[in-house]
Amino acid sequence: MRRSRTSRVLLTVLALAVALVWAFPVYWMLNSAFLPNVVLQSTTPTFLPFGGSLDNFRTVVGDPAFGRALVISLVVTLTTVVAALCIAFLGALAISRFHFRGRTSFVLALLLIQMLPAEGLFIAQYKMMSELGLLNRSLALAVLYTAAVVPFTIWMLRGFVAGVPAELEEAAMVDGLSRTKAFLRITFPLLAPGLVASGVYAFLQAWNEFTVALVIMTEEQSRTLPLWLRGFVQASASRETDWGQVMAASTLVALPVIVFFLVVQGRMSSGLVGGAVKG
Repeated sequence: MRRSRTSRVLLTVLALAVALVWAFPVYWMLNSAFLPNVVLQSTTPTFLPFGGSLDNFRTVVGDPAFGRALVISLVVTLTTVVAALCIAFLGALAISRFHFRGRTSFVLALLLIQMLPAEGLFIAQYKMMSELGLLNRSLALAVLYTAAVVPFTIWMLRGFVAGVPAELEEAAMVDGLSRTKAFLRITFPLLAPGLVASGVYAFLQAWNEFTVALVIMTEEQSRTLPLWLRGFVQASASRETDWGQVMAASTLVALPVIVFFLVVQGRMSSGLVGGAVKG
C-alpha cells in the first residue's frame, strides 16, 4: 500500500511538472503581450505583467489587415467544418450501415490518403485552382481544407455510427416512424459527441493551416490569420522586432482556438474515447 501510494504521488508530481513545462510557453506569450518592448528586452525576466497595459493589443487590433484576415479565417474555417461534417457523416453512414462491393478497399483508401504528404500536392492544387479562377478566394481554401480533413473525419465518425445498433432504428420503425424520422430522433442524438470531436478536429486543422494558404492566397488582401501573423512579424523585424506586439498578435490568433476548445472539451474527450472503443 505504501509503495502504491508513493508511486501515485511520484506520478502526480511528474505529471504536474510536465504540465507546467507544456503550459509555460503559453503563459509567457500571454505575459509578454501586456509588457512594453523595453521591459521584454531587459536582461531581467519579468514573470508577472505588473504595470502592463493593453497598448500592444490596441496596436494589433488597429491594423486594418488584422480584421480582414480574421474575417477570411472565420469564413474558411466555418465553411470547412460544416462541409467536412456533412460529407464525412454521410460517408461514415454509408460505410457502417450498408454493405457494398469495395467497402474495405474504400476504408483502406481513406487511410492511404491521409499518408500523402501535403507538399507533394501543392503544384497540382495551385494549377487546379488557377484554371478554375479561384486563386486568392476563400472558396478555394475551403475546398482544399475540406478535402484534407474529410478522410480522417470519416474514419472517426465511422466508429460512432457503427457503435449505434441498427436495431434501435428498426424498433422505432416498428412503432410507426419512417426510416428518416427514426434516424433523426434515435440515432442522430447519440452521434453528437462524435460530431463535436470531428468538428473540433476540422476547426483546428483549418484555423491553423499555413502552407496551403501560402500557396493559394498570394495577394496581401487575401491573407488568413497565420499568413497575416507572419507578415506582421516580418514588418516588425524590419524596424526592430517589437516582441510585445508580436506576442499580442499571437495571443489574438490563438485565443479563438483556446476558447473553442474549452467550450467543447468535455464532449470532445468523450467523443474521442467513444470513437476509439466503438465499431
